[in-house]
Amino acid sequence: MKPLFGKIVSNKMQKSVLVEVARIVKDPKYGKYYKKTKKFMAHDEEDTCNIGDFVRLSATRPLSKRKRWNVEEITRKAEVKQGDESWVEQSKTHCGK
Repeated sequence: MKPLFGKIVSNKMQKSVLVEVARIVKDPKYGKYYKKTKKFMAHDEEDTCNIGDFVRLSATRPLSKRKRWNVEEITRKAEVKQGDESWVEQSKTHCGK
């Protein structure tokens, strides 16, 4: 299966992340292009992904009821503004990591 590329929107679970994958679709009647998004649960073994990171997903065997994808690599880290690292620590402590 083809790998998917998306953005992490939630990392509040242990070893799991929620990834939003966007794609461009053309309307068949009017020919207008618009963006469709879909969210996938993915397995993050090292628990290194943060909100805003862009990742590549690969298909794997079913790991749970909703997890069918594995985080293969982080293609681009989220840009954290200088002095604004509090949300990263807050997201990690909020979920018990």
